[in-house]
Amino acid sequence: MGAATRPHPPEELRIAGLSRFSAVDWPGRLAATVFLQGCPWECHYCHNPALIDPREPGRIAWDEVAAFLRGRVGLLDGVVFSGGEPTMQRGLAGAIARVSGLGFAVGLHTGGAYPTLLAPLLPGLSWIGLDIKALPEDYEEVTGRGPSGAGALRSLDLVLAEQRRRATTAHPLDVEVRTTVHPDLIDEARLATLGDLLAERGVRRWALQRFRATGTRCGPARAEPPNLDAVPRDRFSEVVVR
Repeated sequence: MGAATRPHPPEELRIAGLSRFSAVDWPGRLAATVFLQGCPWECHYCHNPALIDPREPGRIAWDEVAAFLRGRVGLLDGVVFSGGEPTMQRGLAGAIARVSGLGFAVGLHTGGAYPTLLAPLLPGLSWIGLDIKALPEDYEEVTGRGPSGAGALRSLDLVLAEQRRRATTAHPLDVEVRTTVHPDLIDEARLATLGDLLAERGVRRWALQRFRATGTRCGPARAEPPNLDAVPRDRFSEVVVR
C-alpha cells in the first residue's frame, strides 16, 4: 500500500478530553465521549471554544482511551466521537474501526463541514448527531466562515442516503438532526422555513436546542427566544425541544 493511501492510525488523534460516562451525548444510550481538537468554524454560540484551534495539541493519548474502553466492554452501550469537528482528523476512521472491533456501537457528532471526509466514515457508524445550524444563506453569520451552508447540506444528504440504504438491514443508521435556536441568529419564520427544508430532504428526527449562554463566549442573547409554534412538527416523526 502506497504512502498516499496508508490509513492513519488512531494514535494520531489529537484528543482534547474524554467523558467516561454520558447519558446525553447519544440519546437513549450510555456512552463514553471522545472530544477531538480542532474545528474550521467559530460558531457564535459555541459551547466548546477551547476545542476550535486545530493547532492545539491533544491532552490525552489514544492508548489511554483504548485502555479505558477495554475495561468497559459490556458496561457501555457505545462510544461517541465529538469535538470540535471530529471529521477533520484523519485518524478518526482508524479509531472507529478499533472501537467497533472492541464490540462497541459508534456514534458521531458533526457539523458536516467536510462531506468528502464524512462519507467514508458513515458505514462504521450506528448513530449520528448532525448539526444543521441555519438556512444555507445564513450560515456565515453563525459560523463566521464564508458560504459554509452548502457543505453542511451536502453532508445531510449523504447521511440521509446512508440511512435509507441501511433501513432494512441488521445495521441501521439512527440520525438526529439538531439546530441550536439562538434568538439573535434565527427567528420564527426562518426556523419554520428550515424545518420545511429538512423535512423535504427526508429528516425524521429534529432536535431543537434552546440557546444557553453558559460556557459560550457570546454572552446572553439580545432578542427574545422565538416562538416554536410555527415549526412544522407534523412533517417529522419526532421533534424534540431541549
